[in-house]
Amino acid sequence: MGQYSVDMSCIRFNTTAMKSQLDEARAVGLGDDPVASFLSPEITESKVKRIVTMSQDPNPKIRESAALSYHAPLAVYEKLAKDPDVGVRSCLARNHATPCDVLRQLAKDSSETVRAFVAVNFNVPEDAMEELAKDDSPTVQKLVAWKASLKEDAELVTA
Repeated sequence: MGQYSVDMSCIRFNTTAMKSQLDEARAVGLGDDPVASFLSPEITESKVKRIVTMSQDPNPKIRESAALSYHAPLAVYEKLAKDPDVGVRSCLARNHATPCDVLRQLAKDSSETVRAFVAVNFNVPEDAMEELAKDDSPTVQKLVAWKASLKEDAELVTA
């Protein structure tokens, strides 16, 4: 079965905080809204601490979860950008909450996969996109061109 146990999932849908928030949503009139059934609990200090702890876990799959978090502290994003596992850096590169400076760093990553995910991240800064357009990888170059074509299409639709 490998080094890590798969007996337990990290995802829980029945926490006390979630049930409480759903009850509150129903009380304020969101009860029939389908989205109200999927509201997450507020971001608390303990949740942020959990993300920090996950970012330090020896299991790269757990660190990937931290890299995908929208609520990690800046220091976590910066540390995970240097993670030895390409999967962790790839998750960080595709996270829309990853700060621009971290995306700039990931745009220079040694992994083509990481750079490709940066290229399709909607929040990547323009200067990083310009660098990715000159990337040695034809795949990354094609993704940059594809993303630029989406922008052009959107501009035509709004014109």
